[in-house]
Amino acid sequence: MAAFGRHKAQRLARPDGSRRGGLDERAAPVVRLLNGRARFCTTSSCAGRIVLAQGSTADAGIQKQNCTWLLVTHETCDKGDVMTALEKATGDVVLKFEPFVLHVQCQELQDAQLLHSVAVDSGFRNSGITVGRGGKIMMAVRSTHCLEVPLCHKGKLMVSEEYIEFLIHVANQKMEENIKRINRFYERLESALNAAVSANSSSSQETGKNRSVYVHRRKRKTMQEQGVRTSPEDHNAESEPQDGAESSLAIFAEIMIAD
Repeated sequence: MAAFGRHKAQRLARPDGSRRGGLDERAAPVVRLLNGRARFCTTSSCAGRIVLAQGSTADAGIQKQNCTWLLVTHETCDKGDVMTALEKATGDVVLKFEPFVLHVQCQELQDAQLLHSVAVDSGFRNSGITVGRGGKIMMAVRSTHCLEVPLCHKGKLMVSEEYIEFLIHVANQKMEENIKRINRFYERLESALNAAVSANSSSSQETGKNRSVYVHRRKRKTMQEQGVRTSPEDHNAESEPQDGAESSLAIFAEIMIAD
Protein backbone atom coordinates (compact mmCIF):
# COMPACT_ATOMS: atom_id res chain seq x y z
CA MET A 1 0.00 0.00 0.00
CA ALA A 2 2.73 2.45 0.99
CA ALA A 3 4.88 1.58 -2.05
CA PHE A 4 1.96 2.08 -4.42
CA GLY A 5 1.17 5.42 -2.78
CA ARG A 6 4.75 6.64 -3.22
CA HIS A 7 4.83 5.54 -6.85
CA LYS A 8 1.50 7.27 -7.50
CA ALA A 9 2.70 10.53 -5.94
CA GLN A 10 5.86 10.46 -8.09
CA ARG A 11 3.89 9.64 -11.22
CA LEU A 12 1.34 12.41 -10.77
CA ALA A 13 4.11 14.94 -10.03
CA ARG A 14 5.63 14.50 -13.50
CA PRO A 15 5.01 17.13 -16.19
CA ASP A 16 2.32 16.24 -18.75
CA GLY A 17 4.10 14.82 -21.80
CA SER A 18 1.20 15.03 -24.25
CA ARG A 19 1.10 17.41 -27.23
CA ARG A 20 -1.76 19.23 -25.56
CA GLY A 21 0.25 19.62 -22.35
CA GLY A 22 -2.69 18.89 -20.06
CA LEU A 23 -5.86 16.89 -19.56
CA ASP A 24 -8.55 16.88 -22.21
CA GLU A 25 -11.54 18.67 -20.73
CA ARG A 26 -13.94 15.78 -21.30
CA ALA A 27 -11.55 13.17 -19.85
CA ALA A 28 -10.66 15.27 -16.77
CA PRO A 29 -13.62 14.23 -14.54
CA VAL A 30 -12.85 10.51 -14.99
CA VAL A 31 -9.12 11.03 -14.39
CA ARG A 32 -9.73 13.08 -11.23
CA LEU A 33 -12.27 10.57 -9.94
CA LEU A 34 -9.77 7.72 -10.21
CA ASN A 35 -6.76 9.65 -8.90
CA GLY A 36 -8.87 10.72 -5.94
CA ARG A 37 -8.94 7.07 -4.85
CA ALA A 38 -5.85 5.58 -3.21
CA ARG A 39 -5.94 2.34 -5.23
CA PHE A 40 -5.75 3.88 -8.73
CA CYS A 41 -3.24 5.98 -10.69
CA THR A 42 -3.93 7.14 -14.26
CA THR A 43 -0.93 7.15 -16.59
CA SER A 44 -2.37 8.48 -19.88
CA SER A 45 -5.68 9.49 -21.40
CA CYS A 46 -7.37 11.01 -24.45
CA ALA A 47 -11.01 12.05 -24.60
CA GLY A 48 -11.30 11.09 -28.27
CA ARG A 49 -10.50 13.18 -31.34
CA ILE A 50 -10.92 13.72 -35.07
CA VAL A 51 -7.55 14.17 -36.76
CA LEU A 52 -6.13 14.94 -40.19
CA ALA A 53 -2.66 13.41 -39.92
CA GLN A 54 0.04 13.85 -42.57
CA GLY A 55 3.07 11.60 -42.96
CA SER A 56 5.29 10.06 -45.59
CA THR A 57 4.14 7.14 -47.76
CA ALA A 58 6.07 4.68 -45.60
CA ASP A 59 5.01 5.78 -42.15
CA ALA A 60 1.62 7.54 -42.50
CA GLY A 61 -0.66 6.54 -39.65
CA ILE A 62 2.00 4.41 -37.93
CA GLN A 63 4.57 6.56 -36.14
CA LYS A 64 3.13 9.60 -34.41
CA GLN A 65 6.50 11.30 -34.11
CA ASN A 66 6.78 11.43 -37.92
CA CYS A 67 3.29 12.83 -38.42
CA THR A 68 2.03 16.36 -38.74
CA TRP A 69 -1.45 17.17 -37.55
CA LEU A 70 -3.19 19.37 -40.10
CA LEU A 71 -6.33 19.36 -37.96
CA VAL A 72 -7.22 18.00 -34.52
CA THR A 73 -10.40 18.50 -32.53
CA HIS A 74 -11.99 16.83 -29.53
CA GLU A 75 -15.41 17.94 -30.71
CA THR A 76 -17.42 17.37 -33.87
CA CYS A 77 -16.10 19.17 -36.97
CA ASP A 78 -17.48 20.54 -40.25
CA LYS A 79 -16.53 20.21 -43.90
CA GLY A 80 -15.14 23.75 -44.12
CA ASP A 81 -12.53 23.09 -41.42
CA VAL A 82 -11.43 19.86 -43.08
CA MET A 83 -11.17 21.33 -46.59
CA THR A 84 -9.18 24.31 -45.29
CA ALA A 85 -6.76 21.97 -43.52
CA LEU A 86 -6.36 19.80 -46.63
CA GLU A 87 -5.12 22.83 -48.58
CA LYS A 88 -1.91 22.56 -46.52
CA ALA A 89 -1.32 18.93 -47.54
CA THR A 90 2.03 18.09 -49.11
CA GLY A 91 2.23 14.39 -48.29
CA ASP A 92 -0.08 11.47 -47.53
CA VAL A 93 -3.04 12.46 -45.36
CA VAL A 94 -5.52 10.29 -43.47
CA LEU A 95 -8.71 11.26 -41.69
CA LYS A 96 -8.97 9.53 -38.31
CA PHE A 97 -11.44 9.25 -35.51
CA GLU A 98 -9.80 7.96 -32.32
CA PRO A 99 -12.14 7.18 -29.40
CA PHE A 100 -11.62 7.72 -25.67
CA VAL A 101 -8.66 5.84 -24.20
CA LEU A 102 -7.46 5.64 -20.61
CA HIS A 103 -4.63 3.73 -18.96
CA VAL A 104 -4.76 3.14 -15.21
CA GLN A 105 -2.32 1.46 -12.85
CA CYS A 106 -4.17 -0.45 -10.13
CA GLN A 107 -2.98 -1.50 -6.70
CA GLU A 108 -4.60 -4.95 -6.75
CA LEU A 109 -6.01 -7.23 -9.45
CA GLN A 110 -9.49 -6.91 -7.96
CA ASP A 111 -9.30 -3.14 -8.51
CA ALA A 112 -8.49 -3.66 -12.19
CA GLN A 113 -11.32 -6.18 -12.48
CA LEU A 114 -13.81 -3.69 -11.08
CA LEU A 115 -12.63 -1.04 -13.52
CA HIS A 116 -12.72 -3.50 -16.43
CA SER A 117 -16.27 -4.56 -15.63
CA VAL A 118 -17.50 -0.96 -15.55
CA ALA A 119 -15.66 -0.11 -18.79
CA VAL A 120 -17.10 -3.03 -20.75
CA ASP A 121 -20.57 -2.36 -19.36
CA SER A 122 -20.27 1.28 -20.50
CA GLY A 123 -19.46 0.33 -24.10
CA PHE A 124 -15.65 0.18 -24.06
CA ARG A 125 -15.53 -3.46 -25.12
CA ASN A 126 -11.89 -3.52 -26.21
CA SER A 127 -10.71 -2.88 -22.65
CA GLY A 128 -8.18 -5.21 -21.04
CA ILE A 129 -5.90 -5.94 -18.09
CA THR A 130 -2.16 -6.64 -18.23
CA VAL A 131 0.13 -7.77 -15.41
CA GLY A 132 3.85 -7.11 -15.80
CA ARG A 133 6.69 -9.30 -14.57
CA GLY A 134 7.20 -7.06 -11.57
CA GLY A 135 3.52 -7.35 -10.63
CA LYS A 136 2.55 -4.00 -12.17
CA ILE A 137 -1.19 -4.13 -12.90
CA MET A 138 -2.45 -1.98 -15.77
CA MET A 139 -6.02 -1.52 -16.96
CA ALA A 140 -6.67 -0.04 -20.44
CA VAL A 141 -10.08 1.42 -21.25
CA ARG A 142 -10.52 1.18 -25.02
CA SER A 143 -13.20 1.06 -27.69
CA THR A 144 -13.38 -0.42 -31.19
CA HIS A 145 -15.39 2.29 -33.00
CA CYS A 146 -12.40 3.85 -34.75
CA LEU A 147 -12.12 5.33 -38.25
CA GLU A 148 -9.09 5.76 -40.52
CA VAL A 149 -9.42 6.68 -44.21
CA PRO A 150 -6.72 7.92 -46.64
CA LEU A 151 -7.61 11.20 -48.37
CA CYS A 152 -4.42 12.48 -50.02
CA HIS A 153 -1.35 10.95 -51.68
CA LYS A 154 1.71 13.20 -52.01
CA GLY A 155 -0.48 16.22 -51.43
CA LYS A 156 -3.05 15.28 -54.08
CA LEU A 157 -6.67 14.78 -52.97
CA MET A 158 -7.73 11.26 -53.98
CA VAL A 159 -11.45 11.42 -53.13
CA SER A 160 -14.39 13.69 -53.92
CA GLU A 161 -15.66 16.45 -51.65
CA GLU A 162 -18.95 14.58 -51.46
CA TYR A 163 -17.12 11.56 -50.03
CA ILE A 164 -15.26 13.79 -47.55
CA GLU A 165 -18.60 15.21 -46.43
CA PHE A 166 -19.87 11.68 -45.88
CA LEU A 167 -16.75 10.75 -43.88
CA ILE A 168 -17.14 13.82 -41.68
CA HIS A 169 -20.74 12.83 -40.96
CA VAL A 170 -19.59 9.34 -39.93
CA ALA A 171 -16.75 10.73 -37.77
CA ASN A 172 -19.13 13.15 -36.04
CA GLN A 173 -21.57 10.33 -35.25
CA LYS A 174 -18.73 8.36 -33.70
CA MET A 175 -17.68 11.39 -31.65
CA GLU A 176 -21.22 11.84 -30.31
CA GLU A 177 -21.40 8.16 -29.36
CA ASN A 178 -17.96 8.49 -27.74
CA ILE A 179 -19.18 11.38 -25.59
CA LYS A 180 -22.19 9.34 -24.43
CA ARG A 181 -19.94 6.44 -23.46
CA ILE A 182 -17.60 8.68 -21.46
CA ASN A 183 -20.53 10.15 -19.51
CA ARG A 184 -21.97 6.69 -18.91
CA PHE A 185 -18.56 5.37 -17.82
CA TYR A 186 -18.11 8.21 -15.32
CA GLU A 187 -21.55 7.71 -13.75
CA ARG A 188 -21.19 3.93 -13.45
CA LEU A 189 -17.63 4.15 -12.21
CA GLU A 190 -18.59 6.61 -9.48
CA SER A 191 -21.42 4.30 -8.36
CA ALA A 192 -19.19 1.21 -8.42
CA LEU A 193 -16.43 2.89 -6.40
CA ASN A 194 -18.91 4.16 -3.81
CA ALA A 195 -20.49 0.72 -3.56
CA ALA A 196 -17.06 -0.86 -3.07
CA VAL A 197 -16.26 1.57 -0.25
CA SER A 198 -19.61 0.83 1.44
CA ALA A 199 -19.06 -2.92 1.12
CA ASN A 200 -15.57 -2.68 2.62
CA SER A 201 -16.90 -0.52 5.47
CA SER A 202 -19.70 -2.99 6.25
CA SER A 203 -17.25 -5.88 6.12
CA SER A 204 -14.91 -4.09 8.56
CA GLN A 205 -17.79 -3.38 10.96
CA GLU A 206 -18.94 -7.01 10.83
CA THR A 207 -15.41 -8.22 11.45
CA GLY A 208 -15.13 -5.88 14.44
CA LYS A 209 -18.46 -7.08 15.83
CA ASN A 210 -17.46 -10.75 15.49
CA ARG A 211 -14.15 -10.07 17.18
CA SER A 212 -15.93 -8.27 20.03
CA VAL A 213 -18.20 -11.28 20.63
CA TYR A 214 -15.22 -13.64 20.50
CA VAL A 215 -13.26 -11.54 23.02
CA HIS A 216 -16.31 -11.38 25.32
CA ARG A 217 -16.75 -15.15 25.25
CA ARG A 218 -13.05 -15.79 25.74
CA LYS A 219 -12.90 -13.42 28.68
CA ARG A 220 -15.91 -15.05 30.36
CA LYS A 221 -14.44 -18.52 29.83
CA THR A 222 -11.13 -17.45 31.34
CA MET A 223 -12.89 -16.00 34.39
CA GLN A 224 -14.85 -19.24 34.89
CA GLU A 225 -11.68 -21.31 34.66
CA GLN A 226 -10.14 -19.11 37.34
CA GLY A 227 -13.17 -19.60 39.60
CA VAL A 228 -14.46 -16.06 39.18
CA ARG A 229 -18.26 -15.83 39.27
CA THR A 230 -19.71 -14.07 36.26
CA SER A 231 -22.43 -11.48 36.53
CA PRO A 232 -26.08 -12.41 35.83
CA GLU A 233 -25.92 -10.35 32.64
CA ASP A 234 -22.90 -12.31 31.39
CA HIS A 235 -24.55 -15.57 32.30
CA ASN A 236 -27.84 -14.75 30.61
CA ALA A 237 -26.12 -13.63 27.45
CA GLU A 238 -24.60 -17.04 26.73
CA SER A 239 -26.49 -19.49 29.01
CA GLU A 240 -28.02 -22.66 27.60
CA PRO A 241 -30.97 -24.59 29.08
CA GLN A 242 -29.90 -27.31 31.49
CA ASP A 243 -30.45 -30.87 30.29
CA GLY A 244 -33.63 -32.43 31.77
CA ALA A 245 -31.87 -35.65 32.80
CA GLU A 246 -29.19 -33.74 34.73
CA SER A 247 -31.89 -31.78 36.59
CA SER A 248 -33.70 -34.96 37.57
CA LEU A 249 -30.49 -36.55 38.88
CA ALA A 250 -29.77 -33.48 40.97
CA ILE A 251 -33.24 -33.61 42.58
CA PHE A 252 -32.89 -37.37 43.19
CA ALA A 253 -29.52 -36.86 44.91
CA GLU A 254 -31.02 -34.22 47.25
CA ILE A 255 -33.83 -36.67 48.23
CA MET A 256 -31.35 -39.45 49.00
CA ILE A 257 -29.26 -37.14 51.12
CA ALA A 258 -32.33 -35.95 53.03
CA ASP A 259 -33.31 -39.56 53.80
